[in-house]
Amino acid sequence: MIDGLLDVRGVRHTALIGLDGKVVAKAGLKEADVPTELTLVAAGRAVIGSLQSNLNAAEWQELLLDVDGGPVLLTPHGNQVLLTAFDDVASLGRVRFAVRRLLGTV
Repeated sequence: MIDGLLDVRGVRHTALIGLDGKVVAKAGLKEADVPTELTLVAAGRAVIGSLQSNLNAAEWQELLLDVDGGPVLLTPHGNQVLLTAFDDVASLGRVRFAVRRLLGTV
């Protein structure tokens, strides 16, 4: 399912992370980089939870993080989070469209 995102210009890797914090599926992600990405998703979930609580929001759309390795887009998919790492913030529109198409929200 998610390996289709690697066809999008600029996408480096992607991973679907379950509620338990484990990788459900991944594409292009090296095994050595999995712990770092899981930490990033856990931190992202904490930020999202705090924002939802403070803003009384039941849902969230996505979270963009610009980290040392490059930008990462976190997108909810049920109780899972899709992490998409890409090369440059300028590619965000293309990446967002591809993610929405993949998840069936376009």
